[in-house]
Amino acid sequence: MPRPHKCRLVSELPDYECFRPDGIPVKESVVLSCDEYEVIRLVDFEQCTHAMCAKRMGISRTTVTEIYGAARYKLADCLVNGKILEIKGGNYRYVKEKTKPVSVQIEKKERNAMRVAVTYENGQIFQPFGRTETFKLYDLKDDKIIQTSLLDTNGQGHGALASVLKEAKVDVLICGGIGQGARDRLAAAGIQIIGGCSGQADLVMEDYRSGKLQDDPEARCGCHHHEDEHHCGHECHHE
Repeated sequence: MPRPHKCRLVSELPDYECFRPDGIPVKESVVLSCDEYEVIRLVDFEQCTHAMCAKRMGISRTTVTEIYGAARYKLADCLVNGKILEIKGGNYRYVKEKTKPVSVQIEKKERNAMRVAVTYENGQIFQPFGRTETFKLYDLKDDKIIQTSLLDTNGQGHGALASVLKEAKVDVLICGGIGQGARDRLAAAGIQIIGGCSGQADLVMEDYRSGKLQDDPEARCGCHHHEDEHHCGHECHHE
């Protein structure tokens, strides 16, 4: 007797439950289950890793990979063959995620200080932006670093990172690869972006204080593109 599928946790249900081709009568449809929709939302929209997605849905990474493959095929079937896409049903339990507070390690931002966030892992600039789990925050006043702190993203994905940084009162983001969607969200939040950086975070920050860093608008998120990388920071200065 086959083992029953473990119930998948879904934190957001779709706002739109049906998509259909325009201009032609269509009879055939494809059903995308709500748990398949959730995997697509987390992996493709929020840019979560499969491990992060598995944690949030309460299932294994292998199961996420299987669901993701099946869901992507259904989407392709609709696009290529002009079928109706319906989103409904599935083996899931709706659990609205609670808003997680930013890291307790974060220090209060002083008045008139500038806060710079750097994508951070083991002392280095983490690549790419959409998978960042920790930011190192540098608070500057009169061009001097007055305090640093760590900001944990609590596993929140690509789509939520701009809100995390805005809530932390970040003024400038220094990062490696970053996609256009993330750039648009950060710009809407009033956060300046300096992308395409690499190397030790503290040294890159010194370059920023010295006015040696410039944004590379061609620096793309590594999870989307496999283009030639461009690096800035203490390893390569833009002057």
